[in-house]
Amino acid sequence: MNLKGVIDVVEGELLVDAPVDIEIHSACCSDLMSDVLLFVKPNMLLITGLTNPQSVRTADMAEAPIIVFVRGKHPSSETLALAEDLGIAVVLSAYTMFETAGLLFGAGLRGLGKLPIVRQR
Repeated sequence: MNLKGVIDVVEGELLVDAPVDIEIHSACCSDLMSDVLLFVKPNMLLITGLTNPQSVRTADMAEAPIIVFVRGKHPSSETLALAEDLGIAVVLSAYTMFETAGLLFGAGLRGLGKLPIVRQR
């Protein structure tokens, strides 16, 4: 799936365009950016409701070329400017995180797969 496919599937609004011709094969959904960094896969899509600049910095570190902000939460101009500077496309979805992920999954995008169970001590 590419950027246009993501926008079409989630009926999204493109807030920051970027030259994204990369095929996205997996996605990660989280509002905890530390979790995103634990489960990085190349060219994954980040789906989050966290609209501050930290989410863009995390996407950059994770080499995620597209962020989908969910729940209709519009990011600040500072967040959008950072995404533009880093070449990360930003899409706004009015759907919840669960529904956004479900729509993308139904369109063929997959998650990160089965992860190990982490036990707290």
